Amino acid sequence: MAPTWESRPPRRSGASLLPVLLPLAVLIVVAVALGSWLQFTERQTLDTVHAVGSQAADRVDVEADVQSVDAAARELALRVRVTARGTLGEDGGTAPVSDLSLQTSAQTLGDLEFKAHERLTIRDVQVAITDGSISDYPFDTYETDIEFWAQLDGKQVPVRMLFSNNDTLFSISATPTPSEEEAAGVGLGLGLARSGSLLVFAVFMMIVMWALAASVLIGAWYMTTRREGLVWAALGWMAATLFALSAFRNNAPGTPPIGCVMDWFAFLWAETVIALCLIAVVITGVRTALQHDETHPT
Repeated sequence: MAPTWESRPPRRSGASLLPVLLPLAVLIVVAVALGSWLQFTERQTLDTVHAVGSQAADRVDVEADVQSVDAAARELALRVRVTARGTLGEDGGTAPVSDLSLQTSAQTLGDLEFKAHERLTIRDVQVAITDGSISDYPFDTYETDIEFWAQLDGKQVPVRMLFSNNDTLFSISATPTPSEEEAAGVGLGLGLARSGSLLVFAVFMMIVMWALAASVLIGAWYMTTRREGLVWAALGWMAATLFALSAFRNNAPGTPPIGCVMDWFAFLWAETVIALCLIAVVITGVRTALQHDETHPT
């Protein structure tokens, strides 16, 4: 009697992948939702306009927008647009009726002068920032003040300032500075810190640096303990990681200087670990190869 074989039902790959795909899909949805919320809140912060100063009908409006912050040079670029309201201006506020002088704070490099009946053009000014150090990147913070006083034909007039930030690498908090009288000008105290997206990315880069160093360390431990000899593919991977990590670090947003917090927290140590692992693997591999040649002479 011929033996009979029981046919096995075909295995369904979809059922076995479901326990893996379902948590992965949930993780992706949560990550996208969290990223969307962080991006929305940061966008709302950038779109915020701080208004301080006089509400009089006859006043000078100053729109001050931060274009960029240069932490290395310790200054920020401020774009200023001036509008003369009410009886102080003509042609819809695009020109002053008399000579207009816009005086600024000590941190701002230069005052602004506008001729009577001439178009009020946009001006770019530099504002010095104080406190903090770029070596604290990405946790560095700074402070500065911006103030404006307006004089029309030598007489002081009310001022209203509209402040906003257009630099995505920095988040800026603005606090009104008190003035004794309405016509004494307006001022804001600014606190500058790295934006949330930059901070998250910089911390992620540090985690990646340590992860790469740990991967090389595990690989080096395996090859040295197993006496694998000179494995050229592994040596090429380690050497490539050593140099790729430097390029990876230089792509950090905000061009951090050498010796910043990122370097001392992750980059320099990761480079040291990878370099030592590479040297250890080469020395151990050469010894293993020499012992193999002595044991099995040609």
